[in-house]
Amino acid sequence: MNIVVALDLGTTGNRAIAFDSTGKIVCRHYQEFTQIYPKAAWVEHNPMEIWAGVQTVLGHTIADVGRDNIAAIGITNQRETTVVWDRNTGLPVYNAIVWQCRRTADRCTALADHREWIQKKTGLVLDAYFSATKIEWILNHLPPGTDRQALKFGTIDTWILDRLTGGTVHATDPSNASRTMLWNIHTRDFDAELLDLFQIPTTMLPEVRPSNSIFGITADTGIPITGILGDQQASLFGQAGWESGVVKNTYGTGLFAMTVCPNATPITPNILTTVAWQIDNDIRYAKEGSVFIGGSLIQWLRDGLGIIKESADIEALASESGTADGVVIVPAFVGLGAPHWDADARGMIIGITRRTSKSNIAYAALEAIAFQSLDIIQVLTGTPSSASQLRVDGGACQNNLLMQIQANILGIPVERPTVTETTALGVAMMAGLGAQIWPPAILPQIRKIEHIFNPAPHLGTPISRWADAVNRSKGWAS
Repeated sequence: MNIVVALDLGTTGNRAIAFDSTGKIVCRHYQEFTQIYPKAAWVEHNPMEIWAGVQTVLGHTIADVGRDNIAAIGITNQRETTVVWDRNTGLPVYNAIVWQCRRTADRCTALADHREWIQKKTGLVLDAYFSATKIEWILNHLPPGTDRQALKFGTIDTWILDRLTGGTVHATDPSNASRTMLWNIHTRDFDAELLDLFQIPTTMLPEVRPSNSIFGITADTGIPITGILGDQQASLFGQAGWESGVVKNTYGTGLFAMTVCPNATPITPNILTTVAWQIDNDIRYAKEGSVFIGGSLIQWLRDGLGIIKESADIEALASESGTADGVVIVPAFVGLGAPHWDADARGMIIGITRRTSKSNIAYAALEAIAFQSLDIIQVLTGTPSSASQLRVDGGACQNNLLMQIQANILGIPVERPTVTETTALGVAMMAGLGAQIWPPAILPQIRKIEHIFNPAPHLGTPISRWADAVNRSKGWAS
């Protein structure tokens, strides 16, 4: 029984990845789920479809490796996405409102006078990104006759933990609780004043336990669930980012740069202070810059514009020209996240001429991802060169051209690990600690380097042109 299964519950699909005691991937299964867009800038998921997908990928994994060989399960998840369900029926009262959803942006604008007060308590910028206004919205749109005393709230980890344990465990960990905009990072508890502001009853809230807790046992197979981490914190853990000065960036649906910090203060404007993880009684904090649109820009080129058939085709298409030829894309589809935090910004393609080709647009898309990463890493570190290297993961880090552009723009090496599924690896490592099958001393040996992209002079779009384009995109929706 030396295999740990990581359930990586992402924004576009669910993965189950089985790791052996050396951190090697034994098997993996993936299933996408539906993206629901009821209105412009609204994003939803069907919680029951997510649960069905988890059952499928976990079932396939158990069939591959054998139930008796699995020691534990870890859960990592898209964090701020909000589910409210009935504790009696186990059924959601509304679709999951996704972290990308902007439906509560006006509510956040109305609360502008509370911005500094909220950030001091939570470490978070007042924004529709987080769970608090999403919960409030659902409570204000409940079907008639709903029993409010029977409601449970959870981020996706809590929802799936509830389902895996047959509704017997309603819990989360501090890395997820600290993303709700309801959790006080100083008192390390849900904050009564914030709950009162958003009119959220305490009866809805999950118990917050250390990240390496024995959270429960799966109802059908009896496998212990011994680790929970929000996806970006799991990625940092899997990148061995335990010490200050190590910066990781995840190239997923969004872009998420993170580095640990010694405590919850000082609060940095436009950058999030969050809990990295809690192991037993030891709690660690992190600074984070979050960008809403990263890999989903490539998905839009595939699904919206149709200029590529598969997301992986973007590298070859961009390489055909090897230049954006003056084109700049600002992918503010749902506003701008860190460090701008402009809910009214909207996406823009500028610099198009008659000779602009789809290859130029593809190259500009890769530059947009790299420039957005530059923006957040600059704020996290002061200057990118203050970090010795950038540790990368996520699906888009497999794109060699993107990684080279990133190294050139930052001016520091970009380090890609052998296992790029570091979100899954990180929570597997945490679950291994929780199940006491991976001693702490072995964890640094698990991460291995596959390739280092050394910086060369950046000959593409000037940084000043990127900054100019971002400024032009701001405030468009208003």
